[in-house]
Amino acid sequence: MKTEYIDKIADAGLAFDKRMITILGPTASGKTTLAAHLAARLHAEIISADSRQVYCGMDIGTGKDLADYTVEGHRVPYHLIDICEPGTKYNLFRYQQDFLDCYEDIRNRGVLPILCGGTGLYIEAVLKGYSLSPVPQNAELRKDLEDKSLEELTVMLVELKAKNHSLMHNKTDVDSCQRAIRAIEIETYNLTKPTRRTSMPTNQIINNRCRH
Repeated sequence: MKTEYIDKIADAGLAFDKRMITILGPTASGKTTLAAHLAARLHAEIISADSRQVYCGMDIGTGKDLADYTVEGHRVPYHLIDICEPGTKYNLFRYQQDFLDCYEDIRNRGVLPILCGGTGLYIEAVLKGYSLSPVPQNAELRKDLEDKSLEELTVMLVELKAKNHSLMHNKTDVDSCQRAIRAIEIETYNLTKPTRRTSMPTNQIINNRCRH
């Protein structure tokens, strides 16, 4: 990666309050390489925002790119990768708690955090400061939905998200009937019991969309 490009971004980051830098983009867009080089330049640490990379192993297909975290022989510290065994339930609520723990630890050591990832829901929860609570299962609703097709569930979910003023930003919400029903369950719960927002490190963030 070109040194001039890294220096330009680093200088831009230093012009702000340095709460956190966010690098986001789709798979294979080069965001991990950029984040690692920038972290090496700024002596920063990376917090991953990827719903698949939290699982141990499963390196093939998840794009962990662990070798990219070594820059010129220096190992860049990273967090929230390989923290769960496959099959363990891991959700947005847990991610936000883990993120806050990492963020506070890094900041308390006087180090700059760099948030890097491609899971839009995780990044949005951090940047928009969602205040989340575990949504209980709704047995009656699940029974009403169990015979519906994925197409029908998707239409219902889109309508619920519109009512909640949220976005259809995560395709994994509708990659199976089970996921779609859970997403509908969450949106239905939030419609009757809106979640409040909490203070998150959002107002001094540099957002860089990788297109390299």
